[in-house]
Amino acid sequence: MDLTPDILRTFTAAAQTLNFTCAARKVNLTQSAVSMQIRKLEENLGKILFKRVTRGVELTGEGESLVKYANRLLQLHNEALASLTAPDMNGLIRLGAAEDYAALHLPGIIKRFAKKYPFVQVELYCDLSNDLLKMMQDGKLDLCLRNTQSIETGGKFLRKEPLIWIGPKDAEPEKQSPIPLAVFHHGCIYRQWAMQALNKHNIPYRIAYSSPSISGVLAAVKSGLAVAPVGASTPLSDFRILSENTLPGLPSAMVSLYQSDSPENLAQKHLVQYITDEFRAIPIIAARPHILG
Repeated sequence: MDLTPDILRTFTAAAQTLNFTCAARKVNLTQSAVSMQIRKLEENLGKILFKRVTRGVELTGEGESLVKYANRLLQLHNEALASLTAPDMNGLIRLGAAEDYAALHLPGIIKRFAKKYPFVQVELYCDLSNDLLKMMQDGKLDLCLRNTQSIETGGKFLRKEPLIWIGPKDAEPEKQSPIPLAVFHHGCIYRQWAMQALNKHNIPYRIAYSSPSISGVLAAVKSGLAVAPVGASTPLSDFRILSENTLPGLPSAMVSLYQSDSPENLAQKHLVQYITDEFRAIPIIAARPHILG
């Protein structure tokens, strides 16, 4: 049989999601069409690729082997199409982003962008929002994804990112005095806003853990050492969200995308659209009212 791109896309979607219903949404088919394609693929190969389990499917050994080849075949297929249909889509884009967005959201965006435009190189830089803006003004970045306290001119507004307090599931450090905080390094607006809110309500605190990365902040909270202010779009299944009766409310950050003054090329225009679509698709979570003093 021929391993066509359509069949391979359906198979890899099922292998990624381990659920035919979820796979159907990824490839714009019905669940029954996905099941039929996988069944036909298995019959033609004479191999069982998936084991049916209670909540979906699991890959068999033969399925895991095929995934490796399927991903390589699809990548070559995409590269071939890109080289023939979009020969001008190449070059380098220097993208700067606040660390939490770089860690939580950009990997998926860049991966999808690279699949469609494999000859465009994206260099990612992580830093504090104000430092990123200066890098762009100095000609070191083409795009800059940053947080601000209010909507600014010059940037493309993407969404509001409410800030929330989180704590560990199996400890209550918020009951300590002073309250131990896990925060980003000096210059981070999340850190500034958290300290301002606590000072305004005369709540004693101490910086128990400081990290340049969201993974470091979350690790400190998860270990029970501290509470932390984080963006509401952060995956929070391993944490408790602290109510406004426990700690004072925090403001929302304005997430905006800035572009340098250099002429925008077609590749950069497409990456801007990928980033815009991703951030505007994040569910809106209502922020608790709070005005900084």
